[in-house]
Amino acid sequence: MKLLIKNAEIITMDYDNPIVKGDIGIVDEKIAFIGKDNNFTPDTIKDVKGNIVMPGLINAHTHTPMSLLRCYADDLDLHEWLFDRIVPVEDTFDENDIYWGSMLACLEMIESGVTAFADMYFLNTATARAVQQNGMRANISRALQCFDDRTSFENDKLIRQALELYNQFHNTAQGRIMVDISAHAVYTNTKPYLKYIATIIDELNVGVHLHISETERENIECLEKYKMTPTQLFLSCGFFNTRTIAAHSVYLTQDDIDIYKDKNINIVTNPTSNLKLASGIAPIGKYLRNGLNIALGTDSAASNNNLNLFEEMHLASLLQKGVNKDPIEISAFDALKMATVNGADALGIENCGVLKASNVADLIIINTDKPHLMPYYNPLSAVVYSAQAADVDSVMVAGKFLMENREIKSIDVEQVKYQTKKIAARIALQST
Repeated sequence: MKLLIKNAEIITMDYDNPIVKGDIGIVDEKIAFIGKDNNFTPDTIKDVKGNIVMPGLINAHTHTPMSLLRCYADDLDLHEWLFDRIVPVEDTFDENDIYWGSMLACLEMIESGVTAFADMYFLNTATARAVQQNGMRANISRALQCFDDRTSFENDKLIRQALELYNQFHNTAQGRIMVDISAHAVYTNTKPYLKYIATIIDELNVGVHLHISETERENIECLEKYKMTPTQLFLSCGFFNTRTIAAHSVYLTQDDIDIYKDKNINIVTNPTSNLKLASGIAPIGKYLRNGLNIALGTDSAASNNNLNLFEEMHLASLLQKGVNKDPIEISAFDALKMATVNGADALGIENCGVLKASNVADLIIINTDKPHLMPYYNPLSAVVYSAQAADVDSVMVAGKFLMENREIKSIDVEQVKYQTKKIAARIALQST
C-alpha cells in the first residue's frame, strides 16, 4: 500500500530540519520520503491542505483501566487518594472491567493524537487484548507489590501473572506490544521482593517501569526506613541494568541525578497529576541540563482527569518558565520532543518519534482551520501553546489510520460507551 500525504506543514522533530513544507510518502508501515519525490506512484493520495503533520504523541506513563475511576476521588493527597479511595474499588475489578477500561482509555488517547503508551496495572492480559484490537503501540507491565515479610517468592501470584503476560504478549502484534516488568514503588514493596524482581528483570533483559520519588513523603519515609532515597534503594536491590522508566521523579537528590545519568534512566514527568495530588513540581529544566532524558505522561484519568498530552506539553513548558522565572526554560520544541522523540526512547521504540525516511509511519494530522490556531507563524508554538486535543484530525500507526477525519476506525465507539456506563453504574452502586 502506497500513500501520499500532500501539501503538509510537517513537523519532523529532526533537530537539523524540524519544519518541512511538502509531502510524505508512505509504503506499508514505513515512511518512504519527506518533502518531494516526483517518481513516487501512490495508490492513494490524501491532500491535507496545509494542515500540520507531526509524529504521534507518546504517553510514557499511565494506568489505562483507571479511566473507569475518572472523577471518582478528587481533592485528596496521593496516599489518601490511593489507599482509602482507589484501591478498595480496584479490588473489585475483573478482566472484563480491565478490558473496557483499557479500551476507553485507548479511545480517548487516539482521539487526542496518542499513538503509543506505557501502561502499569494488573490483569494486563485484558489490556494487551485491547491493544491488539485497536492498533496502538503499548509497553504493558504488571504492577508488582508485596507488603508481607516473605523471603521466598518462587510461587508468588503477581510475579506469575507478570511472567504469563510476558510470555504471551511480549513483542506481539507485529511488534506493537512490548511487555515490561514493573515494581510499583518502594512504599508498596519489601526489599527482599525488590531484589527478587531485579533478578527476573536481568534474566529476561526486559524494560522496567517504576514510580520513583513522586512525593516528599515517599522520600522521607524511605530515608527513615532504609537510610537511602528511593533511587538508591532500587539501585541497591539490583535495578537499572536495563531500559528503565522512572515515573514522576519529583524529588531527586544530586546523587539520584548522577545515578540516573550513569544508568540512562528515563524520567517521565506528569505535570497535571502531580499538581492535582499536590505532589510537587519536578525540576525538569534542571534534569535536562544534567543530560537526562525526559518524557511526558498523563498518569491515570483518575488523578488527572484526562489523558490529554496537549495539556501536558503546554503545562510542562509553562510551569518551568514560571517557577524558574525564565521564559526560555522548556521551549516549545523541548516540550514537543518530550512527547515524541524522548517518549520513543523511554519506551524503547526504534525508528519512531521523528518523521524521516525509513522510520515507522506513526503520525498525526492537526486541523489548523480553527480560530484558536489562526494565524500561526510557528508550527511548534501552535502545537504546544495553542492546539487542543480535539484539533487532531487523523491518527496513523504503522501506516494504518486508527482515526481519519475524526472518525475512529479501530474501535467500536458506541460499544465502549455502553460498557463504560454499565461498569460505572456498578461502581456507583457499590460505593453507596
